[in-house]
Amino acid sequence: MHPKAKFLLTAAMDIDPDKEALFNEVYDKEHIPELLKVPGVLAVHRYVSVPLNMSIGGATKTMVAEGEPKYSATYELENADVPASAAWAAAVEMGRWPAQVRPHTRNRRHTLRAVM
Repeated sequence: MHPKAKFLLTAAMDIDPDKEALFNEVYDKEHIPELLKVPGVLAVHRYVSVPLNMSIGGATKTMVAEGEPKYSATYELENADVPASAAWAAAVEMGRWPAQVRPHTRNRRHTLRAVM
């Protein structure tokens, strides 16, 4: 984690299957680069859910988090006000994200956590 990070924003969502390739392309090539220009955004990392094999109580179990979004991203932030800033608001409206991707997302979840 970036040494200046004081907060971690997680954005998670599902995307319509027929828009998945567009979602990944736009997220990687447009959305993240624009958000990395926002003052106070220190780093961004993307994730995709996979089944979890885990030993619990002496037995290995395969767990799938039902209802959880398939995709997530974490944003390392200098302060909690970054997502409400004018720069953030402008960045999330850039490129193809608002018109071609956002309408096809669902099961969206956003959380903000303070780094301890």
